[in-house]
Amino acid sequence: MKILSALLLMCAFLLPAFAADNQKEEDRVKEAGQVLKEILNIPDNIPQDLLDKAECLIILPSVKKGAFGIGGSYGRGVMICRSGEHYTGRWGAPAMYALEGINIGFQLGGQATDFVLLVMNPKGAQSLLGSKVKLGADAAAAAGPKGRNATAATDVVMKAEVLSYSRSKGLFAGISLEGSTLRSDGSANEKLYGQKLTAKEIIRDGKVKAPPSARELVALLDKKSPKNRSDPKSLE
Repeated sequence: MKILSALLLMCAFLLPAFAADNQKEEDRVKEAGQVLKEILNIPDNIPQDLLDKAECLIILPSVKKGAFGIGGSYGRGVMICRSGEHYTGRWGAPAMYALEGINIGFQLGGQATDFVLLVMNPKGAQSLLGSKVKLGADAAAAAGPKGRNATAATDVVMKAEVLSYSRSKGLFAGISLEGSTLRSDGSANEKLYGQKLTAKEIIRDGKVKAPPSARELVALLDKKSPKNRSDPKSLE
């Protein structure tokens, strides 16, 4: 009886600690959903045809300048992909990701900047799910075109594996993040899901369901881009 009481008492202490431990990750997932909702409501936003051809999105809210020296920054957010073998299903559970070594000079200023990255083909997605990726070297990257400009996009943009956008001080624009690195945030994933999981296990293997904090994000993408409209041959 004493042992049972001791275990119950231990659980009573551990549960609040666990809740506090993963609160940052849950808040970050919620913020990612809110940021994407606001950006998709901007009149001259991410072109719909590019959104419909993206296999995955990476949303990094409130990235601040200065974490990596002059011009460098560090941001955390989520990567979310369409489910299914060929990325043709509904949007699945998000994995936590980190963007490091951002070096874009004074474009960030002293303000927090939101980033949205579109992963445009399975090769790019597989690279990001496998290891740390340096944009521009391990994965072709380009500043994303806005609004109707997608139809006039250059070959560089159309061949990119990752298209990137930023929003700072109310200004939304395509931005080059070449030289920055993206990686799965293992400790954040463990806190969010309560177990050690790789990004691949979360996104491709479907080992966990999307947490409640991701409901708005998943529902938004299922509504705004329910079908993958990439060339079927590109998904093989």
